[in-house]
Amino acid sequence: MSLRPVLSSTAATPTLEGAGVNLHRAFGFSDPTALDPFLLFDDFRNDDPERYLNGFPWHPHRGIETITYVIKGTVNHSDSLGNSGILGAGDIQWMTAGSGIMHQEMPNGNDKGQMHGFQLWANLPGSLKMTAPRYQDVKAKEIPEVIDNDGTRVKIITGSFWGKTGPADGIAADPLYLDIFVPAGVQKRFSIDTYRNTFAYIFEGEGRFEDASVPRGILLEKEVMGEELNIRDMSGNRTLVRFGTGDEIAVQAGDHGIRFLLVAGTPIQEPVAWHGPIVMNTREELLLAFDDLRNNRFIRGQGHQT
Repeated sequence: MSLRPVLSSTAATPTLEGAGVNLHRAFGFSDPTALDPFLLFDDFRNDDPERYLNGFPWHPHRGIETITYVIKGTVNHSDSLGNSGILGAGDIQWMTAGSGIMHQEMPNGNDKGQMHGFQLWANLPGSLKMTAPRYQDVKAKEIPEVIDNDGTRVKIITGSFWGKTGPADGIAADPLYLDIFVPAGVQKRFSIDTYRNTFAYIFEGEGRFEDASVPRGILLEKEVMGEELNIRDMSGNRTLVRFGTGDEIAVQAGDHGIRFLLVAGTPIQEPVAWHGPIVMNTREELLLAFDDLRNNRFIRGQGHQT
């Protein structure tokens, strides 16, 4: 087994989106090849309703899939095809925008005013960009969770892991999307398909992802000697960790444990022409999409919900 090196570890950036939602962006609107097929990842988390209640009013999407995962609070969603619903704590919505959809997402806090969720954008290959829109709404109770003997907990949203398969399926990127908690002081290894681009996003606690470029013996020696490496190398809340090639990642949980999303997907390796929520392969396709939007041709067909 080969350990994936840590290519980068960066803090998410405060960003204002929608009609005034204060969120943190881990990546997006930069190099689309860095985490191909993933384009953008936002952490919309706040305890002050004034900083999120205006939400994300009506806006278009074409050529991508959006994955919304709610941890606290709710998100009311509706679209131009007549679909509507409420995502609660622990729920997932996987929306394939395909040929085009107009929708809105309006967050609401829990009884303490807390709102916490994530949205990930995944690209679609050219052959599927104009496919009919589709929703997969997954309730928290449908998401399998595996608990290991050491207390490690893994929720499998999509993909197969530790003998369980997540309920979201038929996704172009063939992704693995896991919600992982590793208890305090536990070191854990997780197997990942070598050919998938992979990242972790920490949102609770702290830990250190072992880097294959640093010999483990040196780390152990420094930890035994009480040197500062063990503390200095810890990554915490709202940290994005991007991995290189290999078939395992290793994490050492800190004093409060660590909870993170682990996401992996098969690269599409196609040209990207991107402006806002519309992602196509060529500039000509992008211009056509905006022409469709201006001339009321954007909605091509009826989507369906599963």
